[in-house]
Amino acid sequence: MKLLIKVAIQTLLFLAIARLLPGMFRVDTLATAIIASLVLAILNWTIKPLLHIISLPITFITFGLFSFVINAITLELTSALVGSNSFYFNGFGSA
Repeated sequence: MKLLIKVAIQTLLFLAIARLLPGMFRVDTLATAIIASLVLAILNWTIKPLLHIISLPITFITFGLFSFVINAITLELTSALVGSNSFYFNGFGSA
C-alpha cells in the first residue's frame, strides 16, 4: 500500500514538474509518468542504498551534499531505463 501511494505521488510530481519546467524536464504521457515512477521506486529500493554505502566516505567529507549527486544519478538512470525520448532531463544539473 505504501508503494502505491509513493508511486502515485511521484507520478503527480513528475507531471507537475514537467508542466512547470518544460525546458528542463519532459514527460510525454501519464503512462510514461507511471512507468517512470515505478522504475524510480525500484531503483530507490535496490540501487540507491548501494550507492550510499559505496559513497559513504565522500558523503561524510562533503557533509551529506554528495547525496544530491546520488539522487541525480538515480534520476538519470530512471530516464535511461524508461526511454530518453519520452522521459528525460535537460542535463545532470536538472536532475
